[in-house]
Amino acid sequence: MERLIMEQMIRWKTKKNRKPLIIRGARQVGKTWIMREFGRRYFERVVYINFDNNEHMKNVFSMDIDIERILSALKIESGMQIDAENTLLIFDEVQEVPRALTCLKYFYENAPEYAIVAAGSLLGVALHEGASFPVGKVDFLNLYPLNFREFLMAVGEQRLADLAEQNDFDMIRVFSGKYEDYLRKYYYVGGMPEAVSTYLETDDLYEVRNIQEELLIYYSNDFSKHAPVETVPRIQMVWNSIPMQLTKENKKFVYGLIREGARAKDFELAIQWLLDCGLIHKGYRVSRPGIPLIAYMEMNIFKLYFLDVGLLSALCELDARTLLEGNRIFTEFKGALTEQFVAQELVAAGMKLYYYSTKNSSGEIDFLIQQNGYVIPVEVKAEENLQARSLRSYCQKYQPEIAIRSSMSAYREQDWMVNVPLYALAAYMKNIGS
Repeated sequence: MERLIMEQMIRWKTKKNRKPLIIRGARQVGKTWIMREFGRRYFERVVYINFDNNEHMKNVFSMDIDIERILSALKIESGMQIDAENTLLIFDEVQEVPRALTCLKYFYENAPEYAIVAAGSLLGVALHEGASFPVGKVDFLNLYPLNFREFLMAVGEQRLADLAEQNDFDMIRVFSGKYEDYLRKYYYVGGMPEAVSTYLETDDLYEVRNIQEELLIYYSNDFSKHAPVETVPRIQMVWNSIPMQLTKENKKFVYGLIREGARAKDFELAIQWLLDCGLIHKGYRVSRPGIPLIAYMEMNIFKLYFLDVGLLSALCELDARTLLEGNRIFTEFKGALTEQFVAQELVAAGMKLYYYSTKNSSGEIDFLIQQNGYVIPVEVKAEENLQARSLRSYCQKYQPEIAIRSSMSAYREQDWMVNVPLYALAAYMKNIGS
């Protein structure tokens, strides 16, 4: 499978003032694979060090930081020669040895000629626990589950992926049926690499669901293994409540849906832990669509989304027939899946999530995105539902230069808004103002 992050890693390799690179992302999104594949393609040698349960490396980095001594230790550990021009150093699960994180600063300052890529699934958690971090001395890239474009590429539909990326809406309209079929499959398969690989190898959606259920168990086990003992039950409760939260008409996160009488202070740490692990995304309400949006966001009013639409459908136990045939259950739930899909597409495109609603929660706009000097309201509609009362009301009040309704309907410009197909929305948003 091709991952679009590879293009960014190639640009990093050739940067004049290159810093050590940290790949951030949840467990099982493919960080180890992308680092090793990058090394295989673009370096003569790859020195891969996994810090998880690695006592040798813990001892090496517990001493004074001396770059030459550390390089000698890495040669011994890997059994390979290391030269700056032709070797990629990979530090995996780097959060397990916080001193290795600190060491990245010294590589940048004293030995910048060495190419180092690091990753850690629980890196955010480690930093909140006080690990020393080389601020300003590293570069970052974020890796997420495969987005819809990458999914199309993986299933052999490179031309469809390119059409959507180029916003060639005349041709997109011709192949709209294929896009819709693949989007429904993506709602089921999602973008977790193992689930996509299983789909490609077996063409069996039931096998895909088995993989997704195993991943959900894996994440639950992670809660117990890595989170503070007293927080684990609350993490699980937040995690399990997200489908209920997304199926409400007003999708604002409500603590009372977790358990009766629940309060913010009871679950703030649990939510932060899931955010630090990259397992959920958060979109804040803004009271007014001004620039910058962050100045108008309300910290205590927000929505939560999963990292992957396929995992959401698995947690909700929606079977393949329900999703692909569009029966009554899917009709009732499709709005949640569609909003989840759009959220993760926007996040993967590097956009921060906000939404707008009035204080009485009427007239909600699903997403408010700040992009290249514009504040863009985006109303999301599943299937062909073209009612957009909330968006019309918002536009009458604020007169935005650009307003978007996204649905399964074809591209169409109107005097006050534009309809963009769901499967082309992320590319369209990226091109605004560019």
